[in-house]
Amino acid sequence: MQTGVYGSGYLGTVVSACLADFGTPVTCCHPDSTRMVEMAQGNVPFFEKNLTEVIKRNVRSGRLAYSTDMESFARKAQVIFLAEDTPQHLADLAVRIARLAPKPPILTIMTPVSVGTASSVEKRLKDAGLKATIVSQPVFLTPGCAVEDFNWPDRIILGTSANDAVLALKQILHPLVMRGVPVIVTNHETAELVRESATAFVATKISFINELSSLCEKVNADAVSLAMALGLDKKIAPRCLQPGAGMGGIFAESDMESLAELARAKGVSLKILSAAREVNLSLADRIVDKISTMVQSVQNKDVGILGLAFKPNTNSVAGSSSLRLAQNLVARGARVRAYDPVAIPEARMELNGTVHYCETPYAAAEGMDALVVGTGWPEFRSLDFDRIKHLLKRPVIVDTKNLLDSVRLRAMGFQYIGVGRH
Repeated sequence: MQTGVYGSGYLGTVVSACLADFGTPVTCCHPDSTRMVEMAQGNVPFFEKNLTEVIKRNVRSGRLAYSTDMESFARKAQVIFLAEDTPQHLADLAVRIARLAPKPPILTIMTPVSVGTASSVEKRLKDAGLKATIVSQPVFLTPGCAVEDFNWPDRIILGTSANDAVLALKQILHPLVMRGVPVIVTNHETAELVRESATAFVATKISFINELSSLCEKVNADAVSLAMALGLDKKIAPRCLQPGAGMGGIFAESDMESLAELARAKGVSLKILSAAREVNLSLADRIVDKISTMVQSVQNKDVGILGLAFKPNTNSVAGSSSLRLAQNLVARGARVRAYDPVAIPEARMELNGTVHYCETPYAAAEGMDALVVGTGWPEFRSLDFDRIKHLLKRPVIVDTKNLLDSVRLRAMGFQYIGVGRH
């Protein structure tokens, strides 16, 4: 079955590559000819673990093609995944494809949308005298492990009442269905609400363990062991129950804001969501307070930050707690130097020249009053900490991800501070 993916941003790039890897012929379409040529050559404009290899493999095999020809795209593809990163022109796009298609297409909405979008698109098509089957299919991709998330999802959500669309999508997603991934078929509104609700619930878990980590520091408890013990409870589970500097990601804040706006519009008070967001946003201030205590005020102090991406294996800084930390440090009068393996270009656009960027983690440590681990890149575990100790002005490490071996570092003479740990 010929499949189409519309979108050349983060979502469309991942979805088209991963669908092609299932053995399905896929055409990824977008009017940006420069982007399409670059993608066909395997030049992805962002960093995502394993994605470039998947694209090159499927382009070579002929399963993945890139095109700017919307007419040919709409004519050939029976199922089209709408996978732009933002939903602004979604209804216009659906109308255009439906007009060009020789028979009513199946249009599957993967773009993050607010509740009611699919029904609105259906109405727009009906008003225009056009026919298409609209399916709401939220996807749950985390930057840094998006390929893995697509290939090993927890569930497949299909918001539609059309059996033929369900059968067609199950055929395209056959490797997942055969593996036993649960398929939940529901209405549009429920499917749309799943994504935002899942983001809100994850934020609640993260905020809950981070609040408890504050208590751990007061009562000589260890938040990492606490999280492990709680996570082993089948009712709770360990994923997203790790103390740290908060939750981020490309779509996280927009998902929560969309859900909050929907609740406000319907006169519903989501107090738990509001509290979770408040805790999440306050964590950077809490980390700055820790640093300030260690160095007797951060004003006119030099602080090095290791990691600017919101998590490892991605260059995305959207919602990055490390970026918020850098901004808060600068606002309080600190001089900040930072290193990240891949995210510095993106960080430059957000931090507007307020931070000095370094080419190595050792350069970020040199002459600093404190060194902060802001992103949990695995490579930071294997740094030469004896060298770092001699480079630092003061042997102070603040580990916002509880990534490092605290016992070893303290034995080496570091003042080590984690989150929720002594």
